[in-house]
Amino acid sequence: MPDAPGPTDTLWTAADLALAVNGRIEGAAFACAGVTFNSREVEPGDLFVALRGARDGHEFAAAAFQAGAAAALVERPVDGGPCVVVDDTLRALERLGAAARDRAPHVRRAAITGSVGKTSVTQAVRAGLDLAGPAHGSVKSFNNHIGVPLTLARMPPGVDRAVFEIGMNAPGEIGPLARMVQPHVACVTTVGPVHIEAFEDGEAGVAREKAAVFEGLGPAGVAVVNGDNPWCDVLRQAALRRGARVHSFGTASDHDARLIDFAPDAEGARVQVEIFGHDYVFRLRQSGFHWGLNSLAVLLTLDALDVPVETGLEALSAFQPLVGRGQVRRVALRRGAFTLIDESYNANPLSMRAGFAALGARAVEPGGRRVVVLTDMLELGAQSEALHAGLAEGIEAAAIDLVHTAGPQMRALHDALPPERRGLWREAAADLADLAQDLVAPRDVVMVKGSNGSRASLIAHALADLDRLAEDAPETA
Repeated sequence: MPDAPGPTDTLWTAADLALAVNGRIEGAAFACAGVTFNSREVEPGDLFVALRGARDGHEFAAAAFQAGAAAALVERPVDGGPCVVVDDTLRALERLGAAARDRAPHVRRAAITGSVGKTSVTQAVRAGLDLAGPAHGSVKSFNNHIGVPLTLARMPPGVDRAVFEIGMNAPGEIGPLARMVQPHVACVTTVGPVHIEAFEDGEAGVAREKAAVFEGLGPAGVAVVNGDNPWCDVLRQAALRRGARVHSFGTASDHDARLIDFAPDAEGARVQVEIFGHDYVFRLRQSGFHWGLNSLAVLLTLDALDVPVETGLEALSAFQPLVGRGQVRRVALRRGAFTLIDESYNANPLSMRAGFAALGARAVEPGGRRVVVLTDMLELGAQSEALHAGLAEGIEAAAIDLVHTAGPQMRALHDALPPERRGLWREAAADLADLAQDLVAPRDVVMVKGSNGSRASLIAHALADLDRLAEDAPETA
C-alpha cells in the first residue's frame, strides 16, 4: 500500500521509516515532517519517539497525537494514531539517525566538542552554514546519546552542510557519538577541568575523552584544535592516528588561524586575525576574550566545510550571544541603570576566568563598580573546594570590585576573598535572588555566572526584573 499524502516537507515516509529502524507499521500509512521525543514540543506532522527514561514516553503518546503528531515510534502499540513498533526505541532512533546520514552522502558534516564554548561555536558555525546554503544543525544543547541521533534523524536530505554538537558527562561517551555522525571536520574548542570528577586522572582523562571526537573522521578528515591549550598535543596525536589533517588556532605565529588583537568595547569587540596567512579585521557582538579564539575555531571549521572566510566573518559579525551565554542588557533602577551580563547557563574554572577578564576590560561609568554574582561550579570532584577558592586570583587580576556568591562550594571563594571585595554569600541561588535589589547599584556592570544546575539563572532573572520593579514603584517626594 503506498504511503498516504503527507506534509510538503516530508522528512520520513512510513515505509522509509520502518525500513530504517527495522520496525513494523501499525495503522494507516503516514508521512512525517519532523522528529521529537518531547510531547510538549510536538508540531503538526511530527514523529513522536516514545523513549523510556524517568517516565515512560508511551504514557505521553496520546498527548502527542492530540498535538498533531503524524505517527509514533513505540515498543508497543498505542492508541491515537499510526505507529512503527520496534524492540527498543532508543536503538531505533540511533538507526534512524544513521539512515538519515547514509541517505545523504553529499552532506558535509562537522562535529564540535570542548570543555568550554561548544554550544556557542556550534551555533556560530550553523550561522555561517546558513549563509552558504541549505544547512542543518543541533538545537539547544542536544549533544548527548539522545540529542545527537535525534539531530541526525531530523536532517533533511536536501541540505548541503550540517553541524553537530557532541558532549559528555562520563568516559566513553564521545567516541560512539562521533562515529555516529561521521564528520568531515571535528573541532575541540578547548580542554579544561570540566566533569573531572568522572575521571580518575582528572583533566588528562577529559583530554583523552575530547580527543575521541576524531574517531569519527575518515582519512581525508580535518581536525581543528586549540593550539594554545596545554592538551593540544594529546588532541593532535589522536587526530594524526586517524590520518586527519590538523589545523590549529591560537595566538602563536605558527597556527593556521592566529588571533592578533582582541579589543572589547561597549558594543562587543574589534578583532584582528590571520587565517592561512591572510589578515582580516571584523567586529563581534561578544566582548568576552574567549570569543577571540572561538571565532578562529568557527572560521577553521567553516573552511573545512568549503565555506569562504568572508562568509564566516559575515556570520560572526551578526551572531548574537545565546541565552545565558553573554547576553547584555541595561536594567533600570529608580535612580539610574546598571548593565547586566547574563552568563548563567554554565560555568567552570576556564570560563570563569575568561568571564572575569572580559568584565575587567569593560569600561565602567564614573561611580560604578564591576560586580560578579557567582553560583557553584559542579562536577569538579575532590578538587572542587580548591578550584572555587582559586577563582580569587582571577578576580583580583581583573580588578573586580565586589563578589556575591551562592552555594556551599562558593563558600570557599567567599572566604578566600579580601574583605573589600567580599559581598553577600547565601546557601542557595534562590536566597540570593530574593536579595537582588541589594546586589547592585546604578552605573554598575554586573556579571551573573554559575553552573546551570546551581540555578544561577534565578539570580539573572531577578536582576533583570528590577527593571519592571522600578517601573511599578510609586513616586516619592
